[in-house]
Amino acid sequence: MLQNDTITAIATAPGAGGVGIIRISGENALEIAEKISHKSPKPRLATYAEFYDGENLLDEGLILFFPNPKSFTGEDVIELQAHGGSVILNMLLKTVIKQGARQALPGEFSQRAFLNGKIDLVQAEAIADLISSSTEQAAIAAQRSLQGEFSGKINQILRQLIELRVWIEAAIDFPEEEIDFLADKEQQQKMMQLHRDLDQLLQKAQQGQLLNKGVVIAIVGQPNVGKSSLLNLFTRNETAIVSDIAGTTRDIVKENIHIQGIPVTIIDTAGIHITEDKIEQEGIKRAKEILQQADIILQVIDSSRDVELQIENLQDLPFNRRKIIIYNKSDIGKVEKGLADNEVILSAKTQSGFEKLEEKVIQMLSHQSQIETSFSARTRHITQLQKTLENISVAENNFLNNQAGELVAEDLRQAQEHLNQITGEFTSDDLLGEIFSSFCIGK
Repeated sequence: MLQNDTITAIATAPGAGGVGIIRISGENALEIAEKISHKSPKPRLATYAEFYDGENLLDEGLILFFPNPKSFTGEDVIELQAHGGSVILNMLLKTVIKQGARQALPGEFSQRAFLNGKIDLVQAEAIADLISSSTEQAAIAAQRSLQGEFSGKINQILRQLIELRVWIEAAIDFPEEEIDFLADKEQQQKMMQLHRDLDQLLQKAQQGQLLNKGVVIAIVGQPNVGKSSLLNLFTRNETAIVSDIAGTTRDIVKENIHIQGIPVTIIDTAGIHITEDKIEQEGIKRAKEILQQADIILQVIDSSRDVELQIENLQDLPFNRRKIIIYNKSDIGKVEKGLADNEVILSAKTQSGFEKLEEKVIQMLSHQSQIETSFSARTRHITQLQKTLENISVAENNFLNNQAGELVAEDLRQAQEHLNQITGEFTSDDLLGEIFSSFCIGK
């Protein structure tokens, strides 16, 4: 990718609108705008102009000029604000390209902002997360990351880590100074504090990932226990067909909902039982695959039938996620035992107990107080934080057990590299390409 050429793209969403924006960035941005408008726009002032392709008038609108380095990309940036029809915007875009600009790649404006030091990698990703956010809480969390909250916490931990590295490596490089860092109680406390702070940051980032990525909830049980009725309660709609005939649901039924601002994909699966029906067998196979992917499993039991037998028949399923057991049909059945924390009595028919079930689901998803202060985070951030925590744990163990200073220093060095991967301090070109290629064209 050339960094000294001039790029352009339509910056507004596809479709008709009152205003559409063509964004131009690069050393020739101002010259191109002057050729098209026959005017010289002043910095940071809206300039009315007519837009021409040669002698042909295309449209009229406003020009905004942001000189480098005080622009989004750090380069000269022009925004042409025209009428928002897709035809006129594409005509104007072709004219800009004819004058020497190149069609921008997806995310190239944000990538230039990153490469020119205007934003770090976390902030760049937050732009995409803000655009794609599906709930208000997700948008607020993305805005926090965009404003540098996540990056600030990373940099704070980096400063703690670097202070420890400096101390330890000084003791290694200058043995004549007789610095016994392994016995230094103050440094031990700093190491343990670093571990605690990093662990807290990881937990908070996982909350942010929850808002960004969402969770999968799978409803599982034998045929005709009320799984589809439960799905309809969550969606507040007749999403799934409800019937007294066992095996009505033969395939998975998905629906996207929001619970306390968290995006949730809730899935109704085929009733699990022994059957000779090939279609049912395929549905049951898919249900078991969904169980492997789900973050939370809702296991539905018909309380009007043999409860223990139903639990026994499903005990070999891969319940390797958080699970809530739901004793359904309480309007015609009865549960003769005390309830565990992850169990609830429900009547999907009368909706009795559904509010309690929702509370338990919310508890499993997260605590609301944490969500309200979350910042946006992605899977790659979580992965790097987990690797950092592993290195810090090993370093702390070596530190407290008087192992060689070189071992401690190496673990701290690796931890620092993982943190730098998050903000983009040291990041491969392949990773940058993967991240920015998922952005909108005009971003």
